[in-house]
Amino acid sequence: MRRYTLCIAAVCSVVLLGGAGQQAPQRLYQAYSDQEKADLDRISAYLNGIHSLRADFVQIGPQGGVDQGEVAIQKPGQIRFEYRPPSPVSIVATDGQVYVKNSKLNTVDNYDLSDTPLGLLLNETVDLKTNKAVLGIVEQEGAIIVRARTSTNRNNSNITLMFTAPAIELRQWTVKDAQGGNTTVALRNLQPGATLDPALFAVPVKAPRQASNNR
Repeated sequence: MRRYTLCIAAVCSVVLLGGAGQQAPQRLYQAYSDQEKADLDRISAYLNGIHSLRADFVQIGPQGGVDQGEVAIQKPGQIRFEYRPPSPVSIVATDGQVYVKNSKLNTVDNYDLSDTPLGLLLNETVDLKTNKAVLGIVEQEGAIIVRARTSTNRNNSNITLMFTAPAIELRQWTVKDAQGGNTTVALRNLQPGATLDPALFAVPVKAPRQASNNR
């Protein structure tokens, strides 16, 4: 189950063009250069312009395992990761909670949304320039990489986000776990503004137990 909860922790990060694993010094937003401030403002405007989104994703785990599925986002505060078979997992965030359902084990685990970095995607208003989770930004050819942390208790980045440039679009994220392993999620076929069925974000429940036949 840990590799799926890493997807939750990674929802706002990236590993492309060597962005993962580099440590970034903690900085106040006033220390950013004018270009870095401009880039963070552009990314914030892009995120604030997305109110709903549907996309396919490919997830690569620390051991090289690959899962695929579809992600749906509805602001404020709702997201769903639906993994394709043979994975039995789906992840739903709604009403301040994140639920991880495993249909094979018939389990539903939940976490506080505030314990994840999902706010970067799910908040109605984002300002990366003043966000204390953001530790650094690097512009490389064709991409802008933002390094961040999942908690203010961390001094180094363990999350990276990659956006295309000059046209800003979120493409990939990666999270580094406590053992140093990376889980990467790459997006494709993005559909901003997609019309989404509210039932996608219903709280998942366990399947009812089948009564045994006693004869």
